[in-house]
Amino acid sequence: MTTAILVAAGYVAGSMPWGLWLVKLFRGEDIRTKGSGNIGATNVWRTYGWKLGLPAVFLDTAKGFVPAFVATQVVGHGAGVLAGAAAMLGHYRPLFLGFKRGGKMVATAGGAFLGVAPLVGAAGAALWILVFLVTRYASVASIAAALSLGVWAWIFGYPWPVIAFGGAAGAGVVALHRANIKRLWRGEEHRFELKRRREPKPAASP
Repeated sequence: MTTAILVAAGYVAGSMPWGLWLVKLFRGEDIRTKGSGNIGATNVWRTYGWKLGLPAVFLDTAKGFVPAFVATQVVGHGAGVLAGAAAMLGHYRPLFLGFKRGGKMVATAGGAFLGVAPLVGAAGAALWILVFLVTRYASVASIAAALSLGVWAWIFGYPWPVIAFGGAAGAGVVALHRANIKRLWRGEEHRFELKRRREPKPAASP
């Protein structure tokens, strides 16, 4: 019963579309009509800059971390994996958006692994940063970090549920980046800019 409650709480936490809510609160706009149309932190940062992007990253990570951490501490790694997976599912198909398409689970997956297996989460985050700094492609960094999770879990000696979770999470993140992979193949993927470009001011009337 405890595990079921924690898993349900994980899904509810993961369903909180912080990117959408932050943009609506501070800009009065719908992030789903901007940029890639995704509610995740990457699209928020790319569209509105770090002042909204950074809080979105933190909150999307936290909604994976808290359920996974609590479940791991209260029950064990198996429950932590289930709660973290539920948070990721919630981010992908949010309850608060009527189960419509949500985000690509990257930050939420990172948070879940920080809660269940901190060494794996930290190693995955470090790899994300390294690949991003080298390539400037958030999608490439996300795919590389996600695919490494199961490997890190095995290297650090975590139990099999964590290793399996790493493999499943990696596959899920890659699947949600299919469009990005196609754009990368065609050379059409845009490099990420930490600072949002300012829109040019309209010319003064003569």
